[in-house]
Amino acid sequence: MAPLATVTATTPIAETQLRSSSPTKPEDVDTTSAESEDYDRFFWTYTEEPHRTRRQAIIKAHPEVTKLCGPEPLTKYLVLLVVALQTTLAILLRNTPILSLPFLTTAYLIGATANQNLFLAIHEISHNLAFRSPFFNRCLAIFANLPIGIPYSASFRPYHLTHHKSLGVDGLDTDLPTAIEALVLDSVAGKAFFCTFQILFYALRPMFVYKLPLTRTHAANVAIQLLFDYVLVKYAGGRALGYLILSSFLAGSLHPCAGHFIAEHYVFQKSQTGAGRNGRSEGSKRGKEAKNVPLPETYSYYGPLNVLTYNVGLHNEHHDFPAVPWTRLPVLREMAKEFYEDLPCHKSWVLVMWQFVWDPEVGLWCRVKRKEGGRKVGAWKEEELGANEKAGKHIPGVR
Repeated sequence: MAPLATVTATTPIAETQLRSSSPTKPEDVDTTSAESEDYDRFFWTYTEEPHRTRRQAIIKAHPEVTKLCGPEPLTKYLVLLVVALQTTLAILLRNTPILSLPFLTTAYLIGATANQNLFLAIHEISHNLAFRSPFFNRCLAIFANLPIGIPYSASFRPYHLTHHKSLGVDGLDTDLPTAIEALVLDSVAGKAFFCTFQILFYALRPMFVYKLPLTRTHAANVAIQLLFDYVLVKYAGGRALGYLILSSFLAGSLHPCAGHFIAEHYVFQKSQTGAGRNGRSEGSKRGKEAKNVPLPETYSYYGPLNVLTYNVGLHNEHHDFPAVPWTRLPVLREMAKEFYEDLPCHKSWVLVMWQFVWDPEVGLWCRVKRKEGGRKVGAWKEEELGANEKAGKHIPGVR
């Protein structure tokens, strides 16, 4: 088994509250047949997802964190810069053979990194964290979508917000792998295949879980993207569009930044000791209370790749406070560090993918699931976003 070198943690697991078995009633867990367990080895839990509880505890201890919520003006300028970069590179490579070293190297080193950045810009914008106006946020998301080559920003938002509202809920959270995926890809080769083509799994899986009603935003996203692709091909040729689409594929394949897809919610540590991030016991009283969860469902990463990815590595912090923009997540962590310093975290996204593929105890089955709770996206309630829960004041950028 590969060493658990990518994770540090101090949380003791209350395994009696969570079972790797079918979602039977708690009193029936011990009678679950071995045959059924072969076809469903997810970690089924009957507890509430941990982020709402921790958010309330943090607000009680540090009410000033609510002031961190609201749009980040810098986001729109970064989106403009990266869209311009990718469009320029696509045009410059219009006469370069696709299978040439300059084309492939540029697509992997620059294009994939840039499009991963745009994926996560759209993620940030889906929480209305670029403008106060929801309409301007939708427009910016469609604009950020252009170098990705395939329209998806309009569909991503409702699926992603449902992921927040329904973390781990079977049939609602489309970030969860299906049982068929986990069963078929339950091998080193299968997990390597998943890592290589994970962008396709994330793109296609939601449509098999539940379908979204089409809206004018979807129509605008598709129409504007097709127009952009047509103009690019007409004036710069098919290789220019090929560069953008290849960049998108590589961004969700075997790329260092793509490790965040697996790192965020897959369970990498099923039993934990009293070692903290430095390998020794640490933490305050409140920190020990904050880490009293059955099994870690979300992992953070605090390494240098956050600079390229809108701090998406601070994923516990993001799920606790979805209305706090990327620039203020480190501030949130520092304000409430006693709640975060003892939670399990990854040290490397590259090692995450390596361990995911080679460790026989880590795979697509290693996700926490729940049968009940959550709901499909509708209108966010401000208290769900973690700002001014008691004061009832309006959060900028939510309405």
